[in-house]
Amino acid sequence: MPGMHRDRVKPSEKERRHSRFSWIFRIAAAALFNGYVAGFVKGRIFTGKSKMVCVPVLNCYSCPGALGSCPIGALQAVIGGGTHKFSFYVLGTIMLFGTVLGRLVCGFLCPFGLVQDLLHKIPLKKIKVPKKIDKPLRYLKYAILIIFVLILPAFATNAYGMGDPYFCKYICPAGTLEGGVLLMILDKNLRALAGALFNWKAAILVFFLAGSVFINRFFCRYFCPLGALYALFSKFALYRFEIDHSTCIGCKKCEHVCPMAVKVVETPNSAECIRCGKCKAACPTDSIKGKFLG
Repeated sequence: MPGMHRDRVKPSEKERRHSRFSWIFRIAAAALFNGYVAGFVKGRIFTGKSKMVCVPVLNCYSCPGALGSCPIGALQAVIGGGTHKFSFYVLGTIMLFGTVLGRLVCGFLCPFGLVQDLLHKIPLKKIKVPKKIDKPLRYLKYAILIIFVLILPAFATNAYGMGDPYFCKYICPAGTLEGGVLLMILDKNLRALAGALFNWKAAILVFFLAGSVFINRFFCRYFCPLGALYALFSKFALYRFEIDHSTCIGCKKCEHVCPMAVKVVETPNSAECIRCGKCKAACPTDSIKGKFLG
């Protein structure tokens, strides 16, 4: 069918090794960021000192197991406060990870990225988004960052000068999945209080989850404001990909396996690259190298 694509190529042993390592690493990262087991048992949010520390990924503060704060949520909370200050701590955390790792954070650490990859493994025909639609949609995440994370919390305020965390409240699927849905399951009182806002967030979550089944890294590609922030550092992040053009045979296997549809050989350090390493694993001549500058 036009616009549809399904991967039928049997992966090599190198790709299978990389895949195993990737899944184990990402599951461990998700467990680390959400390791408060008692929260899942008791249906209570962890409030210890580590909650003052921002983790580098979308990780809802309201998740019963969350041991740290989400940088996007923390940024909105400060901007939307009565004094409308800017959090240099949160920005510094994002800059640190962005400068050192770039969007490798998205590829190897993000729990919602893990969820998207799991959903995309469902054996249904996949959608290949036409370039004329895909390219402008990529800018949507920057618009969400500017409008919902920065502008609205600062300027769309109540009578006390307080702004809502608009992205978390109205869009973030990670927050709905990790916080809203889990707390609803664990707390019958919250289930009784669920109203139109939760129904809206549930619908948004279903939209993103369904999209991830058919389009690889659907949320990461088009909607994630944290990914947009990390993308700004991709051109000069310390961890980079390099192409050895003397050994590259132009087979395009790297592009075929890329979940973000990056033209790897042309732009190995594209702002869209999440450094997942699938291109490296798929390269038959080992022409793609990942290394830290220094």
